[in-house]
Amino acid sequence: MNYINFDNIPVNHEWAFENVRSTEQWTHGYHRYPAKFLPNVVKKIIEDYVPNCEMIADLFAGCGTTLVEAKMHGKKSIGTDINPVARLITKVKITPIEPGLLQLAYEKIVSAFDDYNEANYCNIQKHVRLDYWFTPKQKAYIAFLYDCIGNIDITDDIKDFFYVCISHILKNCSWWLQTSTKPQRDMKKNLPNPLSEFKKHCKKMILWNNDFYKELRNKDFLNIRCEICQEDARKTSIPSGTVDAIITSPPYVTSYEYADIHQLTSYWMEYMSDISDFRKMFIGTSFSGNKLLSVPDSEHAQNIVDALYHKSKHIAYNVAQYFNDMQNVAMEMSRILSPNGYVCVVIGNTTIKNVEIKSAEVFYELLYNVGLKQVQVIKRNIPHKLMPTLRDQKTGRFTTLDNMNCKCVYPNEYILIMQK
Repeated sequence: MNYINFDNIPVNHEWAFENVRSTEQWTHGYHRYPAKFLPNVVKKIIEDYVPNCEMIADLFAGCGTTLVEAKMHGKKSIGTDINPVARLITKVKITPIEPGLLQLAYEKIVSAFDDYNEANYCNIQKHVRLDYWFTPKQKAYIAFLYDCIGNIDITDDIKDFFYVCISHILKNCSWWLQTSTKPQRDMKKNLPNPLSEFKKHCKKMILWNNDFYKELRNKDFLNIRCEICQEDARKTSIPSGTVDAIITSPPYVTSYEYADIHQLTSYWMEYMSDISDFRKMFIGTSFSGNKLLSVPDSEHAQNIVDALYHKSKHIAYNVAQYFNDMQNVAMEMSRILSPNGYVCVVIGNTTIKNVEIKSAEVFYELLYNVGLKQVQVIKRNIPHKLMPTLRDQKTGRFTTLDNMNCKCVYPNEYILIMQK
């Protein structure tokens, strides 16, 4: 393997998109999502590297950015994500709805708001954990909203559209600290009326859907195949050799606990009953219970784990598990790729306990070891990505600018372009 010093790669400013807010175009703004994939990055990858591909896959589909952009480019696509909340959001974002039908459904739902009676919902039975996040009044409003959607005669696609709208406003309407992607409460928060929040965000979603629908209709792309599956990226049902390009952004090592971040929707939609078991499904989780410290397929990864072991055995185990999981992902990518197919991975490095976690270098090595060759490695700034960017250098935890020990940990990220 030819070693590449990623530190010597200059920043490519063409990939920064600093003055472009593409997350508000088409359906990308339907739902907040941590570490959201920038649509313009996906758009440029498709147009610059795989303009002639027929099938695109994203094994970490998240909120569906790759699939939406693939559909807008007339490409068939398939995405997988282990998270049922991600599957719901993506399903809605890739499903254009005829504007007249959507508007009619919205008017039916809103017309039912005059019938709200809190007494009918004061004893609503939902997961007990919701009582930690919601006041009884807020909980009653939200339960009523779910009933308004469930009680009208509309298609499942339209119902899911409105369920995603509810999902988006849950944090606003709960004690969840508004500025945090971590599960923290703010008991001084001024809680808004969920019915008003629903109407406000739903109107935006309807406008975005209408633009999405009309653009796809004009391009004759409405019926382009685009699907999302709730599956593990380490082992998918995608047939071997059927994908021309994989465009994805894996989870950052130990950065996010997606089960925790999406717990409000998961409890309301009854996707889970025990968060402890739910957490164990995710790559990059600290709840895997891993007791292995070897990463046999990556010298870079093993060096990182060894360095961490002297600082924190717990973190070393977690990082070792993450890298071994990503090795399985690399193998899965190679399996589903067609001959000469491309893998385009957007991934960043970080620092934990003053140890550099060079995830980009490690994943490059893992892809190389399963038979992929380098096309290009791009380094870009990440000015708008929704994610914490500061760690306390002593504790390794995310922090804020007023912390004297803070250090910027995600100033850049890499785009690995490789070919089978």
